[in-house]
Amino acid sequence: MARRSTPLLRRLLAPSPSPSASTPLAGAVSRRTVTYMPRPGDGAPRGVTLIPGDGIGPLVTGAVRQVMEAMHAPVYFETYEVRGDMPTVPAEVIESIRRNKVCLKGGLATPVGGGVSSLNMQLRKELDLYAALVNCFNLPGLPTRHDNVDIVVIRENTEGEYSGLEHEVVPGVVESLKVITKFCSERIAKYAFEYAFLNNRKKVTAVHKANIMKLADGLFLESCREVAKKYPGIQYNEIIVDNCCMQLVAKPEQFDVMVTPNLYGNLVANVAAGNVGQDHAIFEQGASAGNVGNEKIVEKKRANPVALLLSSAMMLRHLQFPSFADRLETAVKRVIAEGKYRTKDLGGTSTTQEVTDAVIAKLG
Repeated sequence: MARRSTPLLRRLLAPSPSPSASTPLAGAVSRRTVTYMPRPGDGAPRGVTLIPGDGIGPLVTGAVRQVMEAMHAPVYFETYEVRGDMPTVPAEVIESIRRNKVCLKGGLATPVGGGVSSLNMQLRKELDLYAALVNCFNLPGLPTRHDNVDIVVIRENTEGEYSGLEHEVVPGVVESLKVITKFCSERIAKYAFEYAFLNNRKKVTAVHKANIMKLADGLFLESCREVAKKYPGIQYNEIIVDNCCMQLVAKPEQFDVMVTPNLYGNLVANVAAGNVGQDHAIFEQGASAGNVGNEKIVEKKRANPVALLLSSAMMLRHLQFPSFADRLETAVKRVIAEGKYRTKDLGGTSTTQEVTDAVIAKLG
């Protein structure tokens, strides 16, 4: 058997002739470039915990599922029904997110007042989702007041005014504590500068109110300054939050990456978002995690799926599927640029399903 294999081995080990100009594939081989080399195991389907949520949530998460199926993305969903009025996030949902390490979520309504805890905050604390990342940018085909906007807001997600430490001192007097720690401030600053470094961003701006909250926001700024020294190639500056809001309205193109404590980031960032921790990530649309639309939009099925589709592209990139993420983003941008299918908030009359079908048709 070994002797019969010898000629085959010789042929396999012999140097292959170089392609000549007459070889049909020669030109193609010389021009070929590799844009993405998958790592071993990247092709394996990944489990994703899916929480459709309240209001428009089932509509827009349904759109994402259809697009994922159409593009044969290597993900599968474990779906759990969670409502914002539940007292806690069910244990099996937390277990699923811990196992899959990734979750896609529609909006969960947060009851106002009454001492009811936000399930969005429960998820962030339970999974230590310390960084909320929001990317706000111009889409070709959508006329806006400002051009050349491409801002990334990175928000500390676990402390500050959202610590939930409140109590009634005496009847009619409530005290709410804002907690800022050096550990969390340094952690979010490192995340912001590392993100800027890895994504070829030029500037990081720290948003604060240290002129009034000198100790709390002062500690946040001190932490950002210390981290900034380790990234000399990235410009660093600071801006007071009220001036920041005015500048975002007047001249948003001046900002690149912004790093903020919890509350300020919630005020300035509202587009497509992901909440990221050391081991887990939840992807959702922006305009606050409790954005569930109104009953009229739900009844007419005219919710805009674009934000969650873009968030799901972020998810695919997080899962190391950049080619699928690129296909999805390109298809969404082509639909927006064409202008034929748009929901009412973008000046059109299309339903969620019509926009979804248009995106699927553009996947190519």
